[in-house]
Amino acid sequence: METGTTNLAKAKPEKGPKSILNIEGEEFPWDEDTITTEQIAQLGGWDISQGVIEVDQHNIERTLAPGEVIEIKPGHGFGKKHRWKRG
Repeated sequence: METGTTNLAKAKPEKGPKSILNIEGEEFPWDEDTITTEQIAQLGGWDISQGVIEVDQHNIERTLAPGEVIEIKPGHGFGKKHRWKRG
């Protein structure tokens, strides 16, 4: 008599993205360990001339240089650099 085994026990779990990036409050799946400043701006939908800032898990902001390669770390988010002018 055969026992009721299924292929579900042998199935591999689905592979998802390595990371989820938070760019301007929107989440993007990302399969690499690094990302460039230009890729962040492209995903966020703005021109690289507006600049890119990194916000770490302690809410500390850092302006990224053009062409910079950033290691993906948990708790980091990205946004365009905001400029303030007198009105």
